[in-house]
Amino acid sequence: QVQLVESGGGSVQAGGSLRLSCAASGYTVSYYCMGWFRQVPGKERDWVASIDSNGSTKYADSVEGRFTISKDNARNTLYLQMNSLKPEDTAMYSCAARGGGTCYNFLIAYKYRGQGTQVTVSS
Repeated sequence: QVQLVESGGGSVQAGGSLRLSCAASGYTVSYYCMGWFRQVPGKERDWVASIDSNGSTKYADSVEGRFTISKDNARNTLYLQMNSLKPEDTAMYSCAARGGGTCYNFLIAYKYRGQGTQVTVSS
């Protein structure tokens, strides 16, 4: 059974940083594409970043240059380092995992999803 458990969310002032973690069990992060999504109440879950089985990364324009997605294969964990946070980054962040190595930027392509961790950025 695949489980994805996020941690690291919290409240921070604008300009601050947070690092989100997504610990995987029943799933080997190095083999497949994984991604981060975020959602605010009343809106759809938006793609933030993804990393494929080769370690290649892609980012949404809104976070490019500020966020970094990475994997620690030894810990079987996905990360999202978020720097220069803005109030508009406030959302519930969740990780997702595909059954293949190629990444896509839409949620339906991801077979497994975590419950999420809240990030709140104040001005």
